Amino acid sequence: MSDLNRGIMKFEGADSPKSVTISTVLVLGSIAVLILWALSSAYAIN
Repeated sequence: MSDLNRGIMKFEGADSPKSVTISTVLVLGSIAVLILWALSSAYAIN
C-alpha cells in the first residue's frame, strides 16, 4: 500500500494520477475562487 492510500482517501486507486489531478484542480480552484471573492468584497473591484 502506498502512503497516498492511507488517511482520508482510504479507497482503491486513491493514488492514481487521475484522482490526484482531480483533487488538485478542485483544491486550487476553490482557493482561487475564495481569493477572487475576498478581493472583490474588500476592494469593490467590479
